[in-house]
Amino acid sequence: MRKLFVLMMALVLMLVACSEDNNGGQASGEKLEGVPDGVQGGIKIAIIRNLPSDDHTKQFLDGARQEGEAFGFKVDTMIADNNDARFQELVAQAIQQDYDGLIISHGKADYSYDMLKPALDKGMKVVTFDTVAEKDGKTLEGVTSTVQDDHKLAELSLDEVASLGKPVNVIKVWYGPGIPPLDSRQEIYKKYEEEGKINTLETVGPTNFQDIQGDIATKMNAILAKYPEGTVDAVWGSWDEMAKGAYKAMKDNKRDDIKLISIDVSNQDINLMREEGSNWVSTAAVDPYLIGQMNMRILAKKLAGEETPETYSLEAKLIKQSDLKEDTTMFNLDEIVEGWGKSDDFNESWMETLRDNYKK
Repeated sequence: MRKLFVLMMALVLMLVACSEDNNGGQASGEKLEGVPDGVQGGIKIAIIRNLPSDDHTKQFLDGARQEGEAFGFKVDTMIADNNDARFQELVAQAIQQDYDGLIISHGKADYSYDMLKPALDKGMKVVTFDTVAEKDGKTLEGVTSTVQDDHKLAELSLDEVASLGKPVNVIKVWYGPGIPPLDSRQEIYKKYEEEGKINTLETVGPTNFQDIQGDIATKMNAILAKYPEGTVDAVWGSWDEMAKGAYKAMKDNKRDDIKLISIDVSNQDINLMREEGSNWVSTAAVDPYLIGQMNMRILAKKLAGEETPETYSLEAKLIKQSDLKEDTTMFNLDEIVEGWGKSDDFNESWMETLRDNYKK
């Protein structure tokens, strides 16, 4: 009898445990009042990014994943390391699986439309970041395309370059065409060239995407040898991953006569800007964690059946070396940059209900 009683109690406890959700204790099948049905019931999201696994990528993925998990979603993240074939393969695999929604980052214009159309045909919800999904003048209906305000990022950084004199002799670190955010930044750069504010001495970009920093550093070493001190005013890095390579080359060659001004930011960038004698004087950026959060919120609204915009642009900010403190990191930049990392956009009351229910 005693053994039978123990077995029965174990069975009861197991059934109770199985009836509770691991995140918030919500009983299986129970609906939260005031929350759309479309965001309840084991929602699965895939986030697929076609960039290297750098600090910026990590924070973007963290922002999206943590926001999704706060809603009770199961979130999987994948990185393709700038390998377009691998990226398309990962997306195709995700479409064949039981995901409810996709967040796609940095798909190229020549394949993204065809890559994502099967997801929409299947009824999946899709949000893209820095991805052009157009074909023959047509866009994919129902997809929200999110971007940083790349024109403003370029303006903020190039105003810093232009303040050094007129015209400013510049080595441009850029790659393209074909990468949407860098193409947008190039549009503003050409405008500053046409207005006579900057004079481009050289343009350098990566060919080895498995080691972008090292590749740019090697190429910059050769370029710097051609220009004696006083002949180059600034290096403009259109992407911080490339700017870090340029910084290494300038440091190795003791070229602190040249100012480095860039776009995008990470903890590594901040540490390099704070180094003694650093010539990295400013960078224009959007918080990558916030970008991830906004993409997940928009996707959640799609799943909820709510209206979402076709496009959404995140506000750019300027970060100056002179404003950085000893303890400044990506997580407290709001102390020196007003509004950094904060937005109430797309933050619905039902999202707060989900956060309260699934908080750990």
